[in-house]
Parts: sequence; structure tokens; C-alpha cells
Amino acid sequence: MSIAVGDTIPDIEVMTTAGGAPAHVQSGDLLGKGKVVLFGVPGAFTPTCSDYHLPSYVIRQEELKAKGVDTVACISVNDPFVMAAWGDSQNVGDSVLMVADGNGAFTAAIGLEMDGSGFGLGTRSQRYAMVLEDGVVTALFVEPGGGLTVSAADAVLAAL
Repeated sequence: MSIAVGDTIPDIEVMTTAGGAPAHVQSGDLLGKGKVVLFGVPGAFTPTCSDYHLPSYVIRQEELKAKGVDTVACISVNDPFVMAAWGDSQNVGDSVLMVADGNGAFTAAIGLEMDGSGFGLGTRSQRYAMVLEDGVVTALFVEPGGGLTVSAADAVLAAL
């Protein structure tokens, strides 16, 4: 069963990078305060994620802040080094917090994992976005298929 509106996000260890080094952090500490837009992608450096999904949040950063969003975070079942390199390659800077769910524990806990083994990817995250207020899901947008129709920044902005 996947996470739903009204649920509190699970408090699971994830990773970010600090000063170029991996940093372990609890998802509740990272995402549980203020208004957060968290979006999940199947993989760093993949075409749709790199060409559209992540850039949509970088481009719309100011509009999201104007709607009261304190933090925009991207999570993927990748290691923290890959997430940091992807963020650097996309010129993310401080606009999007890059979060590594290396073992997929957070993704599994929210019930949004997908089997990408047919593509040689193993277990990955479905593509989604959610709005959190103090760790509680207030809106959830899970892509119905392989495209990008409901979880890009413009769709989230329209719902805020």
C-alpha cells in the first residue's frame, strides 16, 4: 500500500552530501519541517529525469517559494555520489536538495517502488511528487505510466 494524503512520511535513513562527503540523515529531520515538495525519480541521469523532471523544479524554484514552499527535494534510488554529480551537472545549486535513497528503504516504506529489472535497473522509484507540511502528505501526484504528466513542477504549482 502506498503512502496517501494525511499520512506522515516514514523516518528512514537517507543520504545527502555535505562538503563533498556523504552524510547520513533521517528523512523526518530532512523533510519533516515546513512546507516541502518532494519528488521522486526512477534514476539520476536518465533521459526524462534529466531533460524535464529535475529541470522543471530548478526553473520554477522562485514560483514554488512564492507559494510558501520552504524546501524542494529530489529523491532517487541512487547513491549520494551519483545524486551530487547529477545535481552538479544540472546546475541545481541550492535550489533542489538532492537526496539519495541508495538501498530503496524510503521508497519501499512509502510503497512507491517499481521493478525496473526489465530495463536492467533493478528496484527503482516510481515517478511522483508530494507536498508535505511538517512531514504530513497534503498532496500526492503519482505518474500513471512512464511519462511526465502529473509530477512536474508546473503540475504541482497548479495544485498549490
